[in-house]
Amino acid sequence: MDEIDRKILHCLEQDGRISNLSLAERVGLSPSACLRRVGALERSGVIKGYRAVLDLEKTGAGFVAYVAVGLNQHTKSAQEAFERGILRCADVRECHNITGTVEYLLRVEVADLAAYKHFHTEVLGVLPQVNALTSYVVMGSPKDDRG
Repeated sequence: MDEIDRKILHCLEQDGRISNLSLAERVGLSPSACLRRVGALERSGVIKGYRAVLDLEKTGAGFVAYVAVGLNQHTKSAQEAFERGILRCADVRECHNITGTVEYLLRVEVADLAAYKHFHTEVLGVLPQVNALTSYVVMGSPKDDRG
């Protein structure tokens, strides 16, 4: 990957729907060379996909919390079972296996506090691998570059 590839990636992170012609102009390539490079970045897996950035308030999921999850056993089988359970949870938008005093950090998006309480108690609270939950409610996001 060279500097032109990095420019292409930066432009696509800012606007994944940019036309090839505009992208080529921004990075200083001919349209055909730009298209070849984007295709190569996609085929190599550097570009994993494209997605829309949503307004959570307008989608009805304006309540966001990060949840630190500690498991009751520190085994591979406990982690795999927990991860299988989380994969079925549509409200969990991100799940990260982390280092530190807990095993996982989740990003949860729901409608409101009542919906979060239900998720916390009836979804996470019933997973047999869960030992401890700590919630961090998002009050605002002055910077959020996720695509």
